[in-house]
Formats: sequence, C-alpha cells, structure tokens
Amino acid sequence: MCLIAVAWQAHPDMPLVMVANRDEFHARPTAQAGSWPHAPEVFGGRDLSGGGGWLAVNATARRLAAVTNVRRMVPPDPQAPSRGQLVADFLTAEGSIADYLQRLAPEAERYAGFNLLLWEGESLRFASNHPGFEQQALTPGVHVVSNASLDTPWPKSCRVRDAMQAWIDEGAEDPEPLFAALGDRQPAPDADLPDTGVGFDLEKMLSAPFIVSPGYGTRASTVVIVRASGAIDFIERRFDAEGQPTGETRERV
Repeated sequence: MCLIAVAWQAHPDMPLVMVANRDEFHARPTAQAGSWPHAPEVFGGRDLSGGGGWLAVNATARRLAAVTNVRRMVPPDPQAPSRGQLVADFLTAEGSIADYLQRLAPEAERYAGFNLLLWEGESLRFASNHPGFEQQALTPGVHVVSNASLDTPWPKSCRVRDAMQAWIDEGAEDPEPLFAALGDRQPAPDADLPDTGVGFDLEKMLSAPFIVSPGYGTRASTVVIVRASGAIDFIERRFDAEGQPTGETRERV
C-alpha cells in the first residue's frame, strides 16, 4: 500500500473513511479481497508471497489496519519479516491498540521501513519505524500517508487529501469521487517532485496517485467506510499492468 487518505471523525454519519492505492510489483502473487481462510473474521486482500495483507478489517472486533512502506536510500534487508504481517497480527491480536503497539515497539526495527494505521472503535493511531519507532493518535480531520512520514505534503498525497476533504465538505455519500481521486494518473510537475533518492525518471513515474508501468504499479484501489450504524463497507477495485480494471469486490462486513 503506497497511498492512503483517511477522514477521521470528520463526517457525522461516517466516523472513519479510508481510501488507498496499493502499489506493488505485478508479478507478486496476491489474493483479492475476501475473508481470510485462516482467520475468517478478517476481510481484505492477502499477500500470497510474504503473508499478511496491506489493508484489511476485522468487523467482529471493529478493527482496521493498513500499511505502507517507507522509501529509504538503503535497500531493505531481504531477511526482514513481511510488513504485511503487521496487518495480520493486529487484526487477530488480543488486547487494545496500546497493548499491540507496546509489544511491537521492541521488534519494530526488524521490519523494513513501514507506516502503520490502526483503528479500533474510538481510537485511530499512526505508527512508524523510520527514523525510529514512533506512534501517535490522529486528530479529527483528513490525514494522508504515503512513503514518507504522516501528512508529508507530496503532490499526490495533497491531491487525494484535497479530494477527500471536498467529499467530506459536500456531505457526499457516493464513493465514485474518491475512486476518481485514486485513479488520477497525472504525474506531478517537475518542480514539485520530492527527492527520495530514486532518480528523476522513477520519481516522476511514482508521483501520480495511480501508477502505471509494466513491472510495478497500482494494483488495487480501495475505499473503506465505517458507518455510525456500525456497518463497514469495503470496496476494492483491481487493475492489470496496463492500468485496466480486472475486477471489483464490494462487501458490507
């Protein structure tokens, strides 16, 4: 997962709205959103290579977890545990968010760079292990997470954040404007590109909210809406290497 915007306690009928793009190598084996065979109370996509997932919910426990990688100059340790396991671990863990993060803190540096969003009922927290382990409660409003720290104003993050804020301000219900924002394929102007050490051409390609390239790109766009009634709507749209739709999962869990 490489781009997330979340509206937290910003809509009277939807205490949590999350929109996200999962950017990944097209060759990495993946299962589409559904109930997890080993944990049927969990619903979301599954990484069939490293295990775990990138965005999933546990409707029974009223929990959600989502993870992005952190773009670092140094390549990640190939022996590091999968970041997707962080999603799986929280969604099936005993205890509160605080309990889980307390257990994670001494282990966090074992993982490649990650940003983690965790929701449970009245609490939404952000955690990261770069540059060192940190965690914080999110304030009400719209926040964004990509491959840098929370609310870093990268061009694509700002575009999706602004679209989410406009959707909230209008009191909208239809998720299509949110999917339109996630589907924006326009790269950022050269002058606005961040410098994360990957070179100009790759920086340019990665600067659009929706990434299209033969080997790596946006494979899924997801909208999750937690309603005041308690219902959780989960919509996942999947794409091939040319950015063409390949399927949709729409579930109330």
